Amino acid sequence: MTPDSELNIRNYKRIAFINWLLSVPILLIFAWPYFFLSELLSVNKALSFPGSILFGLPFMLTILHGHVTMALGAAHRSLYYSWLSEAPFTYGLLFHEMIISTRFRLVLFGISLVILLSGLAFR
Repeated sequence: MTPDSELNIRNYKRIAFINWLLSVPILLIFAWPYFFLSELLSVNKALSFPGSILFGLPFMLTILHGHVTMALGAAHRSLYYSWLSEAPFTYGLLFHEMIISTRFRLVLFGISLVILLSGLAFR
């Protein structure tokens, strides 16, 4: 890795910092429609809060994964994710390789829908 390449630790740190800064606003943007719908359907708040977070997480993760792809390119994003795995107590704090899996994101989305349906059943 050369210092002027996008494949250096300094650039990885910048991408990680931007992703951390963007994660909460993006999560809130995608979680509010679920929360609003659960309010309209009179779902208990104990179910609507975790459901809305689980609903917003797949969209947030997709956007952040796209950010990494745009910054480094599809061919090199695996190097960034490898670097995150090597730093589990700093930049890669909440990173697990499963997070970038589409199947994992679809499971989170499905669980949020199950929570919504169970909230409708237990009104």
